[in-house]
Amino acid sequence: MKRDSIIILVLLLFSPLLTFAVEAKPNFVLFLADDLGWTGLSSFGSDLYETPNLDRLAEQGVKFTNAYAACTVCSPSRAAIITGKYPARLHLTDFIAGQNRPFAKLKIPDWQKGLQHDEITLAEALKEAGYKSAHVGKWHLHPSGGKSEDFDPVDHGFDHQVFKPVSKNNFLTKTSGEFSKGDFITDYLAAEAVKVVDQWKDDPFFLYFAFHVPHTPVSGKAELVDEYAGKIQTNAKHQNPHYAAMVHSMDEAVGSVLGALERNGLAENTVVVFTSDNGGLTQRFGKLDGFTDNSPLRRGKGSAYEGGVRVPQIIKWPGVTPAGTDCSEPVIGMDFYSTFLEMAGVTDEQKQVDGVSLVPVLRNPGAELKREAIFWHYPHYHAGGDGPYSAVRARDWRLIHSFEEDSVSLYNLKSDPGEKSDLAAENPGKAESMFSILNEWRSKVGAQLPEANAAHDLKRESEVQRKKKKK
Repeated sequence: MKRDSIIILVLLLFSPLLTFAVEAKPNFVLFLADDLGWTGLSSFGSDLYETPNLDRLAEQGVKFTNAYAACTVCSPSRAAIITGKYPARLHLTDFIAGQNRPFAKLKIPDWQKGLQHDEITLAEALKEAGYKSAHVGKWHLHPSGGKSEDFDPVDHGFDHQVFKPVSKNNFLTKTSGEFSKGDFITDYLAAEAVKVVDQWKDDPFFLYFAFHVPHTPVSGKAELVDEYAGKIQTNAKHQNPHYAAMVHSMDEAVGSVLGALERNGLAENTVVVFTSDNGGLTQRFGKLDGFTDNSPLRRGKGSAYEGGVRVPQIIKWPGVTPAGTDCSEPVIGMDFYSTFLEMAGVTDEQKQVDGVSLVPVLRNPGAELKREAIFWHYPHYHAGGDGPYSAVRARDWRLIHSFEEDSVSLYNLKSDPGEKSDLAAENPGKAESMFSILNEWRSKVGAQLPEANAAHDLKRESEVQRKKKKK
């Protein structure tokens, strides 16, 4: 009897700690914007876009000023986030299904058009620790580029999925649930994401909310467009009221999900991440399109430059991240995989994961991660007018290798974030060492390289591009 009493007393004394241990397993909410550039939030320097919910999140967590997407276009970046691997290792290196350039100077490799089932996704890895996972929004990892049987998120470890309903120019074309024809798709998806939080509040979960905005078609709610049209300043870098309206709706959707976390008492036990899949689109077919502006960074989506891959990123880990701090350490999309698994206490069973855990810089934003460099590999042509390239960033230095010219350019991002001054000629030693690092990495991950195109025809290639510009 005495022994039983002692056991009961011990359990009573330590039950709060045991309860805390169970509750301490965090939920994860990952917001992924589509084509949002580095200066696409008010807290990251926009002079037009208003993003109060995301700005508040930045005040509560860590803002990463040197965060990168894994690719200059969407599908590879999404594959990298969900597997922790470089797109070059996956051989999934372009948006699905890519572009056909039969007469270009180089022939692109036979790349992987879809996320293969032998890859262990973040959802599958978290399932081992008892997590439920939901995907809401844009997937873009089907082999055909559209919906394909057996390649949905639920076929890659997710327990629940919601795609956008039938729509045109971001507006529903028919009733879907409680939403009517003409409603904005971002509002619909936000409501579905909130349902996940409400229904799964008693279990650890991973919610991956992948927006369709502010990707083309650039069209927002009429009332918001009118509102922003009246706010544009003459000398502002951001001038498009439709784009601003789309960003506004995205921010409201983030606010709806964060509100659901608060309402269900989950805010202090949920890691919240916001980032983008690539830089903002600034030009198509070699011409400026007026959608957005990533300055001071050079160019945008599809390009080899910083504007194509540097993105806004915010992470809030309640009780861990020091509120309102900036982190200048270079980080990249693959890092979420290892980061989430370490937070959840999951032993990673996947081999050759390329990302690293961000836990050290989340605890101390001034810390440095233990890696030499980060890389990009895009052996494709893009509608922006850009050709195949690889790139490497090592601390302040960034080197770009252009495959068409077989040339390199070298930039010091600390003194020249806009990549205006190519220093390769005056720093041949640095250029050579950086190029060596890049070549070694390409060999290590088995990167596919473009080759000389026997069908290359400059006249026919120019004609194809001219016709596309007219459309």
